[in-house]
Amino acid sequence: MKLLEERILSQGQAVNEHILKVDGFINHQVDPLLMGEIGREFARHFRGQGITKVATIESSGIAPAVFTALELSVPLLILKKQPSKVLNTDLYQTQVTSFTKGTSYELTLSQKFVSDQDHVLIIDDFLANGEAATGAIRLLRLAHATIAGLGIVIEKSFQPGRGKLLEQGIHVYSLARIARMGENFIEFVEE
Repeated sequence: MKLLEERILSQGQAVNEHILKVDGFINHQVDPLLMGEIGREFARHFRGQGITKVATIESSGIAPAVFTALELSVPLLILKKQPSKVLNTDLYQTQVTSFTKGTSYELTLSQKFVSDQDHVLIIDDFLANGEAATGAIRLLRLAHATIAGLGIVIEKSFQPGRGKLLEQGIHVYSLARIARMGENFIEFVEE
């Protein structure tokens, strides 16, 4: 998605070969016009596949997932990372290790919001090692839901996430694929 790539180059900051800051328009301060375009592009790509729900992991994936769900006219499932006093029975749960934070968390989804009748599109802001996406897939499969695919806003293609997901038979559609990056340097995959 050319618009997104241009925004990453003009307002993103490659801190080093692993960290890309896009907090001014994607995951701290969110540009709703850009998110609208992102949602339309994901919906265009996945439309007609019988998607019944869109899912994301809190919190940075929520903005692109909301706009995608809106475009597809389906509900949004937010997979929880934090424990909740009210979300404590009839749950699907799985352990996930975060590459970004270097910690593990219990990913949680209430059983009442997903079933074996659901065909779910997962949306997330970043794909690096694929651990978060694999956790989301594992959680949805506990409910016997099928996975329509994975929509990624920014993929670090030099990391193993895409390969892990393709090996699981998951269709991955990324809007911006970074081939390599370093301090103040970003190069996209030529497609």
